Amino acid sequence: MEKMWAGRFTKALDKTADDFNSSIHTDCRMYRQDIQGSMAHAAMLAAKKIITQEDCDAILAGLEGILSDIDSGRLEIDMNSEDIHMFIEAELTKRIGDTGKRLHTARSRNDQVAVDIRMYLRSECDVIIDLIKSLIRAIVVQAEKNKNNIMPGYTHLQRAQPVLFSHYLMAYTYMFIRDIGRIKDAVKRMNLSPLGCCALAGTTYDTDRNMTAAALGFDGITANSIDGVSDRDFCVELLSAFSVTMMHLSRFSEELIIWSSWEFKFIELDDAFTTGSSIMPQKKNSDMAELVRGKTGRVYGDLITILTMLKGLPLAYNKDMQEDKDAVFDGVDTLKRCLEVFAPMIETMRTIPENMYKAAQNGFINATDLADYLVKKGMPFRQAYKIVGGIVACCIESGCVLEDMPLEKYRSFCDMFDSDLYDEISLETCVAKRVSQGGTGFASVEKQIREVKEFLND
Repeated sequence: MEKMWAGRFTKALDKTADDFNSSIHTDCRMYRQDIQGSMAHAAMLAAKKIITQEDCDAILAGLEGILSDIDSGRLEIDMNSEDIHMFIEAELTKRIGDTGKRLHTARSRNDQVAVDIRMYLRSECDVIIDLIKSLIRAIVVQAEKNKNNIMPGYTHLQRAQPVLFSHYLMAYTYMFIRDIGRIKDAVKRMNLSPLGCCALAGTTYDTDRNMTAAALGFDGITANSIDGVSDRDFCVELLSAFSVTMMHLSRFSEELIIWSSWEFKFIELDDAFTTGSSIMPQKKNSDMAELVRGKTGRVYGDLITILTMLKGLPLAYNKDMQEDKDAVFDGVDTLKRCLEVFAPMIETMRTIPENMYKAAQNGFINATDLADYLVKKGMPFRQAYKIVGGIVACCIESGCVLEDMPLEKYRSFCDMFDSDLYDEISLETCVAKRVSQGGTGFASVEKQIREVKEFLND
């Protein structure tokens, strides 16, 4: 196939160099956006009388046919083409003759690819946001099912204070809601059309960039033509947002892996989302969660790839920027695959509340409430803290928990203790007393669930 830039050159491109230069294997996924952009461009050219309406109609009909044939499988994309833009232009010319060559008037591949990738990522972000919402819904369902189940909350991976399992789960919903906000924010800045910037300097034709921007669903146009073709900030922003989402998925994965171990056994993941061992028949491995945790580093790498690629580039377009699509598409694909497996993994997860409760009982996680009991009776907190620390040490030595220590023993530490202390340090009371906004109290968690449902219904 003759290169569209062949006129300047006296010999063909070396086959190895041609393969190295080609991006068709990566950018072929943007065929729909490329055709949509070309149709908007052709309509604008006709409206501005740069091409005739007759030529425009032929171009639009040809492009519609190409799109239909690719969608149906009747037309296979030629992987020997340099890129998707050249494949579609060559196919159009094959179908409608020299009229197809008029399409590239007042346009460069530089602004063409810039508009295609923005449109493609905008569409993929809609899919990703829907997937995150599906995950949030799955978490909310589990939170409602486990609304009153008590577990130990942790700091430093040490048992700290009793919390509701539903409260723990809801923490992740707020992380994922912020992730949606970050993605939407990045899309808002991305949603400006570079079409019409041409190679870097604009064009001598009297074009209407706002017309094509509106036709393609953009909020406006890029204000500087050099910036329009050379900007890939939106790739950096999206990969940054994706990296944060993956980080949240990875943290959640770590929890699932720990919780499903025999040492914890707070949950059991469904057989459909676990695997076994080739040699140990008793094993049930949380491989899906482990893979999500591992793939997080991959998306981080995609972000670093883009940042490194851009850091030394002069304006405007450079061929280095062809590498943007490999990185950002990999980030898109990886995040989507992780979300696709994560939501059903959460939906089918079985909780084991009795193990959570037993762990909460054995961790002295009501010690702060015991100290607060003394504070309410007038003792300074630091003094109460020290007394309770001694009581905990005594319990450890004698092999009992705070709930089981006899009242006489309590009174040997402080005569302010009375029989009402046992109600004060019950796990249910400890949770119920957390009445502050956002805390683990029953009413607070109910409110969180309502808020997140309202977000999902907006």
